[in-house]
Amino acid sequence: MPKQTFFNLPEQKRNMLLKAAEMEFTRVPFFEASIANIVKTAAISRGSFYQYFEDKDDLYFYLLEDKLKMAKTYFSVLLEKHQGDLIEALIELQNFFLLALSDEEEKQFLKNALLYTTHRVESSFASIWDTYLEQEEFKKVGKLIDQDLLNIHAEKELLHIFKIVSAIAFNNLIEKTAKGLSDEEAIESFKLSMSLLKHGIYNSEVQDK
Repeated sequence: MPKQTFFNLPEQKRNMLLKAAEMEFTRVPFFEASIANIVKTAAISRGSFYQYFEDKDDLYFYLLEDKLKMAKTYFSVLLEKHQGDLIEALIELQNFFLLALSDEEEKQFLKNALLYTTHRVESSFASIWDTYLEQEEFKKVGKLIDQDLLNIHAEKELLHIFKIVSAIAFNNLIEKTAKGLSDEEAIESFKLSMSLLKHGIYNSEVQDK
């Protein structure tokens, strides 16, 4: 998180710094990004930068998680749209990531994030779903999920479902980026994964034995 001194800045100066950072993280992957370029574009000193952020990681993840906030809100909207069907809501949310981000800069920023795959990056994407379980807001979101559709008996089982689907969704984005899949190929692959999850990988006749 940024330091309080960052939030004390005038809005225009805050936006200028964030825009400069976004430009740099869009231009190159994280490990190649330069604080020197960011402060030069933002017209601030390097010393000022460290008054606002601990380091490059601090700024980077603030930007990434800010972008993902919109997806968290959209997830609730999609649950309502699909009458609590978790799988259908997730498919449309993944479609949003793959197709709806039409701005090339946004796509490149997220692509660079995926190329810089670490546990923290994966956790940021996964937080679209599972941070609700650590917050009061999950109670609101949980009410939107039709749990009668799910083979669960406790909230901790719902947590595991979120962990599973978030891992599949993240892997799908990585696969698209690494293999150069088209948006259509990526969403079809994700739909197949969700279908297998929804219906199970064992033949129903085998399960009954």
